[in-house]
Amino acid sequence: MTVVSAFLVPGSPLPYLRQDNAPWQPLAAGYEKVREALQASRPDALLIYSTQWFAVLDQLWQARPHLTGEHVDENWYEYGDLTIDLRSDTDLVDACIGGCADIGIRAKGVNYDHFPVDTGTIVANNFVNPGGKIPLVIAANNLYHGPGETEKLAAMAVEQADKQGKRLAVLAIGGLSAAYFDEEIDIAEDRIRHDADDAANRQLLDALANGDRRSASEALGRFNETTKADMGMKHLSWLLGATGDFKGARLHAYGPTYGAGAAVVEFNL
Repeated sequence: MTVVSAFLVPGSPLPYLRQDNAPWQPLAAGYEKVREALQASRPDALLIYSTQWFAVLDQLWQARPHLTGEHVDENWYEYGDLTIDLRSDTDLVDACIGGCADIGIRAKGVNYDHFPVDTGTIVANNFVNPGGKIPLVIAANNLYHGPGETEKLAAMAVEQADKQGKRLAVLAIGGLSAAYFDEEIDIAEDRIRHDADDAANRQLLDALANGDRRSASEALGRFNETTKADMGMKHLSWLLGATGDFKGARLHAYGPTYGAGAAVVEFNL
């Protein structure tokens, strides 16, 4: 089996940088459970899609063999810096760039020092892959791609990994409802901003926990119709494309990130 584990995780830096804050502690603890499960699945590479790395023309893939440095989030800079330590599986990245042509999508790699890696990728890697020991295959969120193209890209990446005989862990990095507080709050009292968003988030998570690909796709459609979602939940589309199907999921954590919704979910493959 090429995909050996798959997870939906938040890209917000808040649970990482302020693990002492009570509303964010469950998300940090959920990430620790993901780290344990991911490491136990023994992947050769992590297949990553973050809603925070935007592309607008070609489909971009991170091709730099090793990226290091410090990152300051453009929104949450007051909470501290993030250390970057990312290693790419360049052979698999090159194969994915080539494979994009087979599915009718233009693509290219980005390979230069001090590339502005997005917060979500850094946070997820630091939580589950400290020290960057497992190489990554990182795909950008092309703003012109819908769920269908996103699923096709993920499936293609898995096909390329299968050709190379590699085991993949899939990380779909992003939030749920995306209505943030637009005024300063006491972070110790953070909560989902709207009750309707909280209800919609829980309904989607219940559908994932008790469903499969078909029911998840239906629930995702309903969620996007009623909720301002993080980038239309394309990170979940990425996961569905990569896994093909799943048999329920385990919710490790659910909570707020300055009003928006976030969850840590492990899928049963």
